Order: sequence, then structure tokens, then C-alpha cells
Amino acid sequence: MSSMPVIGITLDIEHTPGYAPEPWYALRENYCSAIAAAGGLPLALPHGQDAAEHYLDLVDGLVISGGMYDIPPELYGESLRQGELVTKEGRTRFERKLIEGALARDIPLVGICGGMQLLAVLKGAKLIQDIPSEVKDSLSHMQPQPHHQAGHRVHLTPGTRLFQLFRQESLEVNSVHHQAVRDLPPDIIVSAVADDGIVEAIEIPGQHFCLGFQWHPEYLINQGERRLFEALVAAATQYRRHAAALPLAN
Repeated sequence: MSSMPVIGITLDIEHTPGYAPEPWYALRENYCSAIAAAGGLPLALPHGQDAAEHYLDLVDGLVISGGMYDIPPELYGESLRQGELVTKEGRTRFERKLIEGALARDIPLVGICGGMQLLAVLKGAKLIQDIPSEVKDSLSHMQPQPHHQAGHRVHLTPGTRLFQLFRQESLEVNSVHHQAVRDLPPDIIVSAVADDGIVEAIEIPGQHFCLGFQWHPEYLINQGERRLFEALVAAATQYRRHAAALPLAN
């Protein structure tokens, strides 16, 4: 068995007839390279609805990746307000099982972009369905420049785990989203916000290691993002050792 902790990463799925006649999975390489550079073994997870518990048996840490899709509003007790949302219900059902199972097992977890939104919703939050139409004087959260460049600044909350990891009060991040979390319950800590008040990062203090990012830290724009993945791998290593020490069930 490899001594490297296994970090599962969820895949996106596309249904684009012009590219392929059947659905196809997608995952940007930098999710995997960021984990590998931090000492983890990345493992892509196809959307097997009945396989979630088996995946959780295999992994020591989990990354719920982002993608160009929206969380169905019925998950947070609302209906479509206006316009149109792009949902991927099969992916969301699968990731919901993974997140709920990871929280129950206390598996180290990082939710990115839509992954953070789903994590927050499953903990009782709601979503801003469309930032430009719902937030007055909002920043451009769907940046036009390449994603390896920063789009705006965020401010970190002192005393949070994120503040400890990044070691600075504010930083420039990329931004590729039109939804955001709101109405957070007390057991979710806001660890970063943008200048327009949009929540940019969260953490779940009741878990050993559970963070959410509205931006995409896998681009490793700054040194703090490298420390984030190193911290995830360290937490996964600790989880792996703890799980190995537990007696086997009969």
C-alpha cells in the first residue's frame, strides 16, 4: 500500500453533442497537480451513485471540485427566482452522498466553487442565485481574464484556520462564479469575504479539516494556496493513520 494519502477529486460531467455524442467526464489537470505537489495521491471519482461509500472507504481526503453549473434551488428550500440555471442533478446527488458521508466519517474535505456552495447548503445555508441581479454594486465575479490571474481581493477573518494558513489579512484571488452562499447557520464560519460582501471562504469548526473556497485555489496563485493543499494532505495523512489503527469490524 502506498504511504501517500489518497485524495479523491470529483469529476465534472458534460453533455455537449458538438464535442462527443455521449456524456463525458472532465477535470482540469491542476486539481491533480496541486495535490501531487503537496504529497498526496489524486484519485478521480466517477459519479457512481451506489459507489459513494466505497469511494469513502478508499480515500483519506476529498476535494469537491468546481464546474460551470448551479445548485438546484429546491435543495435549499427555494424556487427559481428569474432567468435560467444550469443544473447537473446526477453530479449533485453523487456529491451530496460524498459530502454527507465525509462529514459523518470526519474525512478531511475541501469544497471549491460549486463544491463550497453544496457543502454550505447541506449544512443549512441558502444561495444567492445570481450575483449581478441580486447584489447591488457587486464586483465582477465572473472575471474575463485567464483564471491563473487574480480577479479581485478578499479579506480573511482573523483567528480562522484559513487566516493561519494564508498568514495575511487580504489577498488577490481568481473569480469564476455567479452564485454565492448566504444565510449561513451558526455552525459555519465565514473565513473570507470580498469587498462587496460576498462570502469567499467558509470552514466547519466541528470537523477536523473542512474548508470551502468560492475561488479556485488549485491555480496556486499565491503561496498560501500551496500551504492549503499541504495542510489537506497532512490532515489526510493523520486520518489515514487513525483509520489504520481502528479495529476491523467483524
